[in-house]
Amino acid sequence: MSTIPDDLRYTAEHEWIRMDGDLAVVGITDYAQDALTDIVWVEFLSDEGQSIEVNGTFASVESVKSVSDIFAPLAGELVELNHDLQDAPEAINEDAYGAWIAKFRLDDPDAINNLLDAAGYAAVLGE
Repeated sequence: MSTIPDDLRYTAEHEWIRMDGDLAVVGITDYAQDALTDIVWVEFLSDEGQSIEVNGTFASVESVKSVSDIFAPLAGELVELNHDLQDAPEAINEDAYGAWIAKFRLDDPDAINNLLDAAGYAAVLGE
């Protein structure tokens, strides 16, 4: 059973989102990091300052099993990338909800309410 914090929003593609002031902090869920197993590489496919559409790919993570794209849960400007993950990608395995991947300034901050809450994400996982 995966850890699913109540204070976050989620996508069916296994990203989590937390609002921090006017920025949306995005990472991958505990379920996702567990399914990937050991994460060995994080690649940023977009640059800071770039506008990203909903479900636009902005990063990928590579594990010993596969490579998975990371999608923007909502449209907005990519404000900051967590470059520390390039030197320590295993941080995602160690703390999926602490090891954020990117921060966005959302085009529509209220759109976060359209994403899954913890119960909705648990239903997606069948938990």
